[in-house]
Formats: sequence, structure tokens, C-alpha cells
Amino acid sequence: MLKTELLEIIANGENSGVEFKRDDIRPEQLAREVVALLNFQGGMVLLGVDDDGTISGIQREGLEEWVMNTIQARVHPMFLPYYEEVRLDDQKVVAVISFPQGISKPYVVRDRGKEEIYIRVGSTSRLATREQQMRLFELGGMLHAEVMPVPRTDMSSLDDARLLNYLRDILRDPEIPASEKAWQTRLLGLGFLADAGERICCTIAGLVLFGKSPRRYLRQAGLRVFAFEGTEKAYGAELDEILDAPMVGRWDVTESGKELVDRGLIERFVDAIGPFISQEAGEVDSGFRRETEWFYPVEAVRETLVNALAHRDWTRFVEIEVGSYADRLEVISPGALPNSMSVEKMMAGQRSPRNPLIMEVLRDYGYVDYRGMGVRTKIVPLTRAHSGRDPDFVATEDHLKTTLYRKSPGGSS
Repeated sequence: MLKTELLEIIANGENSGVEFKRDDIRPEQLAREVVALLNFQGGMVLLGVDDDGTISGIQREGLEEWVMNTIQARVHPMFLPYYEEVRLDDQKVVAVISFPQGISKPYVVRDRGKEEIYIRVGSTSRLATREQQMRLFELGGMLHAEVMPVPRTDMSSLDDARLLNYLRDILRDPEIPASEKAWQTRLLGLGFLADAGERICCTIAGLVLFGKSPRRYLRQAGLRVFAFEGTEKAYGAELDEILDAPMVGRWDVTESGKELVDRGLIERFVDAIGPFISQEAGEVDSGFRRETEWFYPVEAVRETLVNALAHRDWTRFVEIEVGSYADRLEVISPGALPNSMSVEKMMAGQRSPRNPLIMEVLRDYGYVDYRGMGVRTKIVPLTRAHSGRDPDFVATEDHLKTTLYRKSPGGSS
């Protein structure tokens, strides 16, 4: 690092990725700052700089060895920091410890027989809350929130008819459970129930896929659907409804095909949003019918919603939001992209399911493309062909927002 670069960083002050510390910092303090940065987006710790930006310089003998030993002993799991020392014109030296975002979250501080998880909030490092810890475990691939038990639920919270329909007609399982105990054993094995110690509860996956009223027990289940006449949110929405239903429909499966008997969340969404993303043609056709003109390709809308349901972060306590505007349709799925996924990788066809159990069940029903490449093979090409404009994908630490742009009158973009 050049002197000019270091001085510019110091002049800008501490932030989410930069921490100042004197070099007489205690080992556990250094470990705490490093862990908080690793659990966020990486960054650097400058030793020899006071909190107010005053450069005091390093005084400790053998500082590099002390830093490396401290990190090795107190930060878990292991990572490799980059250490360098920069000498300024006044001969003061500042040590710079830098590292990228950790790929094995959550990182913990090991001190006095305890392990503590810290996160970065602005320019400070704080103990992670329970919910924040859950997100870190999920980002690190150590937790699938979908198999967590939902309090106050039991097997009676699930729709028996849908479960039977899934095993007998969708999976064509030759051994259908014949008793309540047998059903409990099968559902525990499938991951739709979980043993919570004192009682058997529904898992998040079991409840949202097959629950009678998922939102009764899990407030972030379901969908919030709204429609506005203009291009921005405003009072007097044309539609503002929260849909509560199991994700999957119940189907009558025969040799001639499948027929929907009871709509699930996906079908109810299409029914609710349909009048706001379509219109009847002004003229009747040769069969004396008015054709429906869709402002967006229906298959792309459906695929976008299914992606949101399959990949949302269940540790976030908000619903998926779908908003219809005069010029666009927005679908906001709670949670950052999982693991090392990015918008570019997603559009290239890379797959990294956050909720593999939910994804597999939706695939069993045919809601999800078998290859799991709906963005690349459906959403992007269908939207481009329909409106002449590609959809937008914006990923933040809080959500993924997918925007489909409306087909202009006359079919031009």
C-alpha cells in the first residue's frame, strides 16, 4: 500500500470496512474486530491509528508475529490475512491487516472457553443477535432454515389431502402410511416434521408447502400483492392483499394428465394479479371471444414468483412482495443471495439453492424447471422477446428485486 493511499483511508475515517486501533490493543479486541469484518464484507484493521484518526504509530516489538498468533489462536475458522507495514514521512509506521469477506461464516472469537460471533454495524463491531447468527450460519452453508421447527405447530397443522396427493399421485409412492404414527415417521423422514424435544413440530418447509394456514404460525409466509395505477407507490392502491395458502396445489392425476382440484399459493397469486397485468382485446375473434392481452409473459411472471418462493431467506421476518405498476412488475424476495452467488452467476445459469427441500418439492410438482435454470432459460429470454427489454435483477444485503418491464402499446419497447 502506498503512503498516499493509507493517508487517504485514514482521512476518510472508520467505516463498515475500516477499523482504527492502537497497537497496544488486547488480543481479544483485535480478534473481535477481525471477526466482525470477516462476517460482513471484509476490510482492514489499521494498527497504530487512534479512533479519531491520529497516527500514533506502532510500538510493539514483533507486531506481525503477535498479530498472526492472535488470529490463529482466537479467530475460528482459520483464514489468511495480508499483513504489511507502511512507513510515513515522519517515520511513524502503521500496520495494515487486510482480508476479503469470509467464505466460512460465521467466524467466531474464541476467548476464555467461549465462542462469540460479532458483526459489523456501521463503524462499530457488535455481538450478533440470534437472528443475525442464523443468517450467518445460512450464508456459510451450515444451516438450512427451512428445516427449523415452527413453534406451536404439529402434524394437524398440515393439510392431509395435499400430503396424500403428494405421496400417492405426484411421487407415486407405492407405500402410503396407514396410521397416524406411520405418517409421523414418514413426514419426519421427508423433513416436513422435526423433533423439537418436547413435541413434534412442522418444519418451515413442511408448513409453507402443505400447511393449512401457514401465516397463522409463520408471519413471513405467504405473499403481499399490490397494484398501483401509476409508477410509484401511493395511497389508494388498486390491490393490496396478503395471500395465505400452502405453496402447492392439489391435483387430480390420471393417465390423461393433471387437473387442478384445489389452488395453492402460486395459482392464487396468478388469479389475484391477473386483472392488473392484462386486458381484454377490444375486438372479438372469429369464435366470438375476446382474447386476453398480457403486459408481461405469463410464464416469466410465474417463474419469477416461484424463484422468490424457492430461494427466499426464512430468517427474514417479512413477506415476499409483488408490486404491479404502470410500467413494471416488481418481485422482492427477502434475503441476500445465498453463499457466493451473484446476479452475474445467476444469469449465467449457476445454481445454489438456499432451500433445497422446498426446491425439490416444487420440482416434483413441475413448478420449477428440472434443470433449475429458470432465470436463464425463461425469465430473461421471454421478457426480452415480449417487451424488447431485459429484466433487471438488483441484489442487496436485504433482498433480491426482480423487475419485469411492461410491454408498450403496439408491442414496442
